[in-house]
Amino acid sequence: MKVWINGKLVDKEQAVLTVFDHAVLYGDGVFEGIRVYNGKIFQCAAHMDRLFASADGIRLPMPLTKREIVDGMQEAIAANDISDGYIRLVVTRGPGTLGLNPFECSDPTVFIIADQIALYPSDMYETGLEVIIAKTRRISPEMISPTVKSCNYLNNTLARIEAVDAGAAEAIMLNAEGTIAEATGDNVFIVSEGAVATPPPESGSLKGITRQVVMGLCRNLGIPITERVVTVEQLYAADECFLTGTAAEVIAVTKADGRVIGAGKAGAITKKLLEAFRQFIRTECEEN
Repeated sequence: MKVWINGKLVDKEQAVLTVFDHAVLYGDGVFEGIRVYNGKIFQCAAHMDRLFASADGIRLPMPLTKREIVDGMQEAIAANDISDGYIRLVVTRGPGTLGLNPFECSDPTVFIIADQIALYPSDMYETGLEVIIAKTRRISPEMISPTVKSCNYLNNTLARIEAVDAGAAEAIMLNAEGTIAEATGDNVFIVSEGAVATPPPESGSLKGITRQVVMGLCRNLGIPITERVVTVEQLYAADECFLTGTAAEVIAVTKADGRVIGAGKAGAITKKLLEAFRQFIRTECEEN
């Protein structure tokens, strides 16, 4: 495998960071997870906009332009012969002192990994996921803005450990108020009486790229969609529940904390949105 790092393609063993990089010392950096379909970068402009907005949110100076980063992603895709896969794009704060002061850092690093990914087996898109409600709470928007996709994922990691310990595929995280924020790596949607709802950023949810696409598909299909506070009780009682994310795409949740949701399998609206999403991919990445 070849990794693109600071403008060069190197063997993965040579793709290294200094131990003094603040991304290593403090998780100080930003990243994007991006899908590749048919050799094309999915929602490239949206991902670039969010990456630069995240960097601006933590006052991390970007060492490259959007065009240079996109060129780097395309080089990594070609070097690893990726047709359908996944990109992990990371910008670190760069090496600095052992203190927290980020302005003592210099030379941010940009690295790009292009590889294969299969988050869930194909049959799970019909049978759905079992999830738990994590005890670990989502960091409050008043602490760190959910619009920043930072390298500091310990909060989500601790919730994912809870899921692993419980034998569940995912964990749904609540905010300080006890309402739903997001899953550890995905956004959460519920369906009740034909209407779709998802927590707003104010609840602690990331403005996911797939989330935005799916909300647009709901509008195009005439499916009512709202951003609103979603409670655990509303999730338990929902007709359907599904998650959206770069790796997961659109996948049903059919059991939460041992309680069956809806009919216990992927529901009609979830299936409709998954098919619409895959058609959207074909339109954007295969026909151009």
